[in-house]
Amino acid sequence: MGRTPLVPIKLDSYKPLRELVFEVLREAIISGQLAPGERLMEIQLAEELGVSRTPVREAIRKLELEELVLMVPRKGAYVASLSMKDVVEVFEIRGALEGLAAALAAERITEEELESLQRQLVKSAEMIGNADLQGMVEADTGFHQILYQASRNERLAQIINNLREQIQRFRQTSLSYPGRMKIALEEHREIVDAVSARDPEMARKLAQDHIENAENSMMQVIRDEKS
Repeated sequence: MGRTPLVPIKLDSYKPLRELVFEVLREAIISGQLAPGERLMEIQLAEELGVSRTPVREAIRKLELEELVLMVPRKGAYVASLSMKDVVEVFEIRGALEGLAAALAAERITEEELESLQRQLVKSAEMIGNADLQGMVEADTGFHQILYQASRNERLAQIINNLREQIQRFRQTSLSYPGRMKIALEEHREIVDAVSARDPEMARKLAQDHIENAENSMMQVIRDEKS
């Protein structure tokens, strides 16, 4: 098969089966278990997950709407590849939005939220010490979520959330680049210092630099894969 089989669905949730299948497949794509360009065979996936083909088919359609899956006429469904154009467009938008979120957070953050950011730094250092990429991805996600919350701008958080699937997929790839996890943690520390100092412009600049560096790591991973 060439990859680790997916784990069978556990029916310990109130969610509909198609939703559970969708979540498992989406996570497998974002984590890279289902690799870019890999064909999604309904029968094979249904067998691995222990379900019928119907919820798999429905999940694949939903993943296509989120641009994580590409439907090729007369050939079937494939995991969408990451193009340089996709990466550049998402990171351009994200850099501006993250910069704005950090600047607003520097003006509006509470002491409790500052404490939460500090805790995320400790958690990130722990994950790096354990060489736990998935744990670091979760810590990184949590860090940025706190900044969005601290911006006190719900529409900003919603707009960033619209890019959530692409951002998560890029985050996983970017952090997998050798040395990137440690550098990302240092950049997070600098952002927290600027936000703690209530310096919006410095927070904005550091957040934008952080996203630009993540983009550079992402591009390097793509180049390495192509070569």
